[in-house]
Formats: sequence, C-alpha cells, structure tokens
Amino acid sequence: MKKLTLLFAFLTSLTGACKMDQKKASDSVATETAGQINGITKKWWKEDVVYQVYPRSFKDSNGDGIGDLQGLTQKLDYLKNLGVGVIWLGPHFKSPNVDNGYDISDYRDIMTEFGTMQDFDALLAGVKQRGMKLILDLVVNHTSDQHQWFVESRKSKTNPYRDYYIWRPAKNGKEPNNWTSGFSGSAWKLDTPTNEYYLHLFAVQQPDLNWDNPKVRKEVFDVMKFWLDKGVDGFRMDVIPFISKNPEFPDLKPGEDFGAIISNGPHVHDYLQEMNREVLSKYNMTTVGEASGVSLQRTPDFIDERRHELNMIFQFDIVNTIDRAPGWKHTKPWKIEDFKAVFTKYETQLDKHTWNTVFFGNHDNPRIVSRFGSDLPEYRAPSAKMLATMLFTLKGTPFVYQGDELGMTNYAFKDMKDVNDVEARNAYTDLVLGGKVDTKTYIAELNKTGRDNARTPMQWDASPNAGFTTAAKPWLVVNPNYKEINAAQETTDTASIYNYYRKMIELRKNTPALIYGDYKDLDPAHPQVFIYTRSMEGKKILVLLNFSNKQVDYTLPQSTTLKTLLATNVSGVQMDKDDKGNIKFHLTPYQASVYEIN
Repeated sequence: MKKLTLLFAFLTSLTGACKMDQKKASDSVATETAGQINGITKKWWKEDVVYQVYPRSFKDSNGDGIGDLQGLTQKLDYLKNLGVGVIWLGPHFKSPNVDNGYDISDYRDIMTEFGTMQDFDALLAGVKQRGMKLILDLVVNHTSDQHQWFVESRKSKTNPYRDYYIWRPAKNGKEPNNWTSGFSGSAWKLDTPTNEYYLHLFAVQQPDLNWDNPKVRKEVFDVMKFWLDKGVDGFRMDVIPFISKNPEFPDLKPGEDFGAIISNGPHVHDYLQEMNREVLSKYNMTTVGEASGVSLQRTPDFIDERRHELNMIFQFDIVNTIDRAPGWKHTKPWKIEDFKAVFTKYETQLDKHTWNTVFFGNHDNPRIVSRFGSDLPEYRAPSAKMLATMLFTLKGTPFVYQGDELGMTNYAFKDMKDVNDVEARNAYTDLVLGGKVDTKTYIAELNKTGRDNARTPMQWDASPNAGFTTAAKPWLVVNPNYKEINAAQETTDTASIYNYYRKMIELRKNTPALIYGDYKDLDPAHPQVFIYTRSMEGKKILVLLNFSNKQVDYTLPQSTTLKTLLATNVSGVQMDKDDKGNIKFHLTPYQASVYEIN
C-alpha cells in the first residue's frame, strides 16, 4: 500500500510539473494527471475540491455594500488555507442584475459593481500564483434584455439579430403555449413593437437565445474562447440542457414534468458535441453542467467521456428534498433512507466512464446545516462537521458553497422588504398579493427554502456587518448570528468547523480510495445511521455517520476490524463489544467517524 501511495504522489507531481505554460493545445491537450486508477481515467478535476463564490456576498473592498473582485482577491489566502483547489466564480459579467448577474448584458465586460477587467486579471493572476484554478459561471441559455443582441432583435422582424432569440406570433390571441416561467407567470412576453411574443424561461428580462441559429452558437463559442485564452480553467454551465427547444412548442399536458421536457430538446447533444469539438477539446479545462430535469438514466448522455460533451453535471436528487410546487417552493419530509438510496443509484447505474459531483447546497438553495443538519446551538457544529465528513468521502468531485465551511445558517426573514431574490418576490406578488396564501405562511416557508438564505453576506468577523463591508447598509441583510459564527473566530480555533473542513479536504487529497474507490452502503435501511465503505486495491475506508440528534447504539457488520481512526468530529469515540465480540459504537448526536479497516 505504501508503494501505491508513493507511486500516486510521484505521478501527481510528475504530471503537475509537465503542465503547459499555455493552456491552449494543438494536436493534443495536456493534463495534470495521466493514466487510470481503479479503472477510472485520472483527471485533475476529479481530485480537486471546488469552492463556489457568490461574489456579491463574499467581500466588499470599496465600501459600497456589494462584494467585488478585489474583495475576493484579498481573501484568496483564506481559500488556499482551506485547501480547495478550484474556485467557481459566480456571474461577474456586465449585468443590470435583475437576477443577480444571471442576466448578462455583455459577456466581455465586468459588472460595474464588481470592478474592472484589470481587477479580474489581478484575481486570475492571484489564483494562479497560489496553485489554484478558476472556473466561471457561463450563462448562455438566455441573456439580459439589455444585451445589444436583444436590443436589436426586438426592433423589427427583419433585423439581422431577430433570429438570435425565440419569437412566436400569438396563438388564438394569447401566448404561443402554456409554458410557465421558473420565476412565476407565463414564459412568454408580448413585445409591442413587433406584436410577437419572445420566450423567457426565467425572468421577463431574461430572453432565451435561439441555439438553432448557428450564428448564436458561434457567438457563444467565441465568448468561451475569449475567457479560456485569458487562462480560466473551465465553466459551470447554467441550465445548459435547456438550450435546445422543441420547435413545435407544444402545450404542457397535465402532470407532465416541464423540467424533463425542456432539458430533452431535439439537438441538445448535437450542440454540446459541437461545443466540445470547437472549444472544449482544445483546452485543459473542465465543465460542469447545471442539469435540472436530467434523469439518472439520461446522465451518461451528457457526461460519458466517450461522447465528448461535458465532464460533470449537478444531480439534484438531494437538494430536491425541497418540493417545487407551481410558483412556490415547499419543504417536504425526507428520510435518511431515501437520502442513502440516491448514492447507491449513482454507484450502480453510472459506470467508470462517468464522473459525478457531490454537493448539498449552492446559491439557489438554503444553508445545508439548516436543511440537513441542525442550526440549534448545541447541534450546529457537530452536524456541520458530519455533513462535511459525508461531502468529502462520497464518490465524486465535492463542491463547497461559501460559508458552509463556517456552518452559516438560514436567515429568519420577517419582512419582504429584506428579500432581494426575484424568484421569491415574483412568487410573493402572485401568491400573497393574489390572495392565494397569507403573508405569514409564505414567509415561514421562504425562511426554510428561499434562495436568499444562501446569499446573506459572508461572515468574516464580529465587527459591524460581519466585516463584509464598511458601508452602513450591505446589499442584503447580514445574519445576526455573525458575532458567534465568523471566519476570524473559526480560523484560529483548532476545533472549529472551518478547521474540520481543512482536515477532511486534506484527508481526501491524500487518500486515493476516497477519490477513485468503489462505494458501498452497508446498511441502507437504518433510519438514523449512514454507514458505507470506499474501497480500492486492497484499501478500505469505513465512514460512520449518525444523522440524528439522539444517541444511537450501533453494531458494526460482523467481522469488521478497525485499523486506524482517520477522522472524527467527537473528542472521544465511545465503543465496546457485544456478546458476540462485534464492535458496538455508542454514537453521540451527529457523530461522524472515518476508519481504515481490514
């Protein structure tokens, strides 16, 4: 085993030393890792941990109340110290910010509030100097209605840019079909100058691009090359399966899953393979697609390495424990047995030619400790560490959302004046002002499910506004628990959630079995305990998690022999043996322990 570890380290250092100074390749693309391990092709993006930055909320450098690129640059050492290898930067392009940057008005310019292109170049240089990588949020299903393409497109039916977007005449005097927007209301907007409707799957100000037009595809590919030639290392692709639409635009039938339909357009794979040929294959980079509506059965169509499309996608089975009712999100009960079944499906239904992601939260979901752990003071830290243990020991590339490494929690909104999210505000107009739901009920659900929960400013220290900004008022309210939960306190506390994340990231980095090893759930039916192994070439890792706020006595499977305790979130593991000589744990609430076993 020692020889294997040394060989792994040698190959990693050797291939890392051979990394191209310039990312763009000619006949072949250089990679930082080479060959296979456990039958899986080695890649740098499988071995790294990704940290998602929501720049508006990360760090304000100039006192205007809004996070910016210089603020992120100032905090790069914090991320380097955490141990992450890749930073995913949320949309930083020029935007009127109807949807906080997911409505882009210029793909080659920087959002005014975030800084300048010089600020971006300095950020990228700082990332590279620290041996990290940077991936960008690519939003190309739609643009802002202030993008010059759309400004031209809406002028007349004969404008050269008309076919850059999806326009349709009225049908029986109404919208072309019954599709609804993800942000409430119809997905169609009547535009007076030409008396036709344009499609917007999201906000009215986010018209969908027409990917059936080859000029649009070339424009997008040129944008991608612009940023890749600057030196970025890849893209997270927003709602990328939605780019191909059924040209017939049929009505949605009762009970049909709109996400599954819109993500299964007739040319989605043609366009992704064209993207790979024209752009992706020419760079040492990675891609991860936001793939709402893509079933597990369809997943290999997007990420099987032999198809030459994307590298990874986000599966939403875990975060979809939030139920999306029409125009409104609701919480719904979830059981750990269902949670566990998701990962068994991934292991059994995806083969070694596909690679998954592991994430429990992001900018579109509530805080993971509030959703899957407990934000009660006595349980917040152990449950946050338990979730971290799971995140870094499951199979796939882990994605950490900013602040989760501190155990940041949901914010208890009391008034809609504090809410920024366009989705939440539109739903409030539709449901509360429309008389369908009372305000108290709506806000109570919003506090559990709303996107602004994850967007409150990063909590850096105990100074006013959590050290996020010197402005009197930040763009979004700061969670009042920042005096107890902040980076300054946690980075210096060896027992903190932050330092536990550091240890788990380091453990994963140094344990190939936790990256490339096989996964097996040892007790899928247990209602509190999640116990599984990661195995590879004679090395076996056991992960034991108590997903409850109660003590649980748990006996290991017969003949299990513990070899080395690799990590735990408790000060002392309590165990003995039953009358048959099997190891019996007395698990404390939210205990997590990781062992190498024989």
